[in-house]
Amino acid sequence: MSARVTVRVPAKVNVQLAVGAARPDGFHDLANVFLAVSLYDEVTATAAVSLTVTCEGRGADQVPLDHTNLAARAARMLADRAGLAPSVHLHIAKNIPVAGGMAGGSADGAAALLACDALWGLDTPVDELLSLCAELGSDVPFSLVGGAALGTGRGEILTPVAAGTSHWVFAVADGGLSTPAVFREFDRLAEGREIPVPQASPALLAALASGDPDALAATLANDLQPAALSLRPSLAATLAAGTDAGALAALVSGSGPTTAFLVRDEEAASKVAAALEASATCRSTHTATGPAPGATVLPEA
Repeated sequence: MSARVTVRVPAKVNVQLAVGAARPDGFHDLANVFLAVSLYDEVTATAAVSLTVTCEGRGADQVPLDHTNLAARAARMLADRAGLAPSVHLHIAKNIPVAGGMAGGSADGAAALLACDALWGLDTPVDELLSLCAELGSDVPFSLVGGAALGTGRGEILTPVAAGTSHWVFAVADGGLSTPAVFREFDRLAEGREIPVPQASPALLAALASGDPDALAATLANDLQPAALSLRPSLAATLAAGTDAGALAALVSGSGPTTAFLVRDEEAASKVAAALEASATCRSTHTATGPAPGATVLPEA
């Protein structure tokens, strides 16, 4: 057992998010092509008398510090499985946008699970950790494994896919968007029409594997984008500002409200980020590349 463990975990962008009709359980079947990007949170687990959570960084004031926090839920779930008391302090250093459609909360849940597993010396097999991740939320398993993957079911059933290097700019909006609210709006907008069974696009998977930015730009798709724009019409101006600045493609990231811009290279990323900052259509920007590794235990300082 260690006295302190820090895990770094990446954000994600959905390069394709195909959404099926609502299921009887309220979830939707998805074909969700995840790409982990080099924008990270860090979660540090330290032995403590009881389970506590603290948070610092961008949007830290919006992160719940009680039992509803996904990192806290992860620690409690793992402790229950191992027959231990959840005696741990979790400190979250935020850099992934909060409620921004980039799986920041899910990332923290995966990181806490891995950090507590190492802290308590449990050596839980990866497939069991993934099962616990799936119980925590649809995006949590991908946060653990990173890279690129196709998520089916409600997104938790993962199949790794190939991905060449891609360059991105992310524009962070003021405030968040509730993922359940975006799905409800998707259902409202889809009312009365037949929704096809979601499937990954072969053209997108080939473009992602090739690392060809033009091919990838032509195939990016997000079925939740109309719902996000319906709830937050101002995002259209952000998408237009990034495209006008030279982005190859623009889309809402997941359920939003963060917007994602695919660019050709690092130089283009700097140019698009600067233009977005100057446009006054977003709060801040980040540049990143993909694919990035999943949750990773960092060496002790």
